[in-house]
Amino acid sequence: MHKTPNDVVITGIGIVSSHGTGKEPHLALLSAASAVAPKIEAEKFAPYPIHPMPEIDWSSQIAKRGDQRQMENWQRLGVYAAGLALDDAGLKDDAQACSTMDMIVAAGGGERDINVDTIIVNEGLKRNDRAQLVNEKLTTELRPTLFLAQLSNLMAGNISIVHKVTGSSRTFMGEEAAGISAIETVYARIRAGQSTHSLVGGAFVADRDDIFLLVEGIQAHATGEWKPLWQRENGQGGGMILGTVGAFLVLEQRAYAEARGAHIYAVLDGIEGDRGRRDNGGLEKRLARMAASVGKDFEGGLVLSGASGLHDISAREKVALESAFPGATVRGFSGITGHALEAQFPLGLALAALALDSKTVVPAFDPAEPAMSAPARQAIVTTVGYVRGEGMAHLSAQQ
Repeated sequence: MHKTPNDVVITGIGIVSSHGTGKEPHLALLSAASAVAPKIEAEKFAPYPIHPMPEIDWSSQIAKRGDQRQMENWQRLGVYAAGLALDDAGLKDDAQACSTMDMIVAAGGGERDINVDTIIVNEGLKRNDRAQLVNEKLTTELRPTLFLAQLSNLMAGNISIVHKVTGSSRTFMGEEAAGISAIETVYARIRAGQSTHSLVGGAFVADRDDIFLLVEGIQAHATGEWKPLWQRENGQGGGMILGTVGAFLVLEQRAYAEARGAHIYAVLDGIEGDRGRRDNGGLEKRLARMAASVGKDFEGGLVLSGASGLHDISAREKVALESAFPGATVRGFSGITGHALEAQFPLGLALAALALDSKTVVPAFDPAEPAMSAPARQAIVTTVGYVRGEGMAHLSAQQ
């Protein structure tokens, strides 16, 4: 593709998943001779298996113990992954660059008071006036200080405090769609000349008792043993297996990145997000439209699907991708990382950028996936929300 000064390039990658922290364990996943075994915690939250948080030395990115103590794990994970991305981009100690760096965080809610949730659920089984019940418990059971731990923009606030990223700051909420919108907004701002360098990403902690209450409202989570992504069957829960993930990227204007001699992993050529009703072929129509738009210059290669694992939606996505990109190699990365809601789309972009930069032949993450014959020069990344929201991006290797 033709280079322009306002091309959006990826210069910093910060990833944490059940496989470890930083680029190295994730590059190992993408370059292994055969599929790497998933890391699964099956007992702690039985009957729900998850991809758990790895061992993390928080002090390597959050030096002050006081800063660590006043954050919960969700915030710590985001601040840690953001630090990895800044380090990787060579901007961590550049006070001037950090002071003018824009930031967009895709966030969920903070951790909850499990005891209060338990009281509400148990009493909700005995009463029909549940709106009144919730109002009662809000006034009698919740600690005011708990709300501080739940504020969604505190991750961005802590990144500003710890890493001195103090340009503009935005926080988006809305599960997978938040991650898609965060990347889409940064892309649009850089392309329009409104931003030169941005930090963008999110974090999600699956190791939480309360998180299953969120997804089991529609019985979305898999139960029992771990199964490969495309082979999860009805009768063992909804199919999703959540994973703890922190994923942040540094995105820059090409001219800005080249002027400072930054390493460019990949070029973000296009991105779109959408949402709407999924019945009567609505999902397929939107995916086909995005593929025709974002993927119009796609010449084949790697398709990294962020499919949630939810039975029907994931199966429909796979058919749509194979139809839109015939001959491309489809890999469902949440089969080995777990599904990470807000962090899912940033994670997919990070993995794609690593694969393109390192010229890896990505192994099958599921025995149902075909072998990949040669390294890809281009990649498509998708995320289809387990309830709503779809996103697609096109990346190409740096020329």
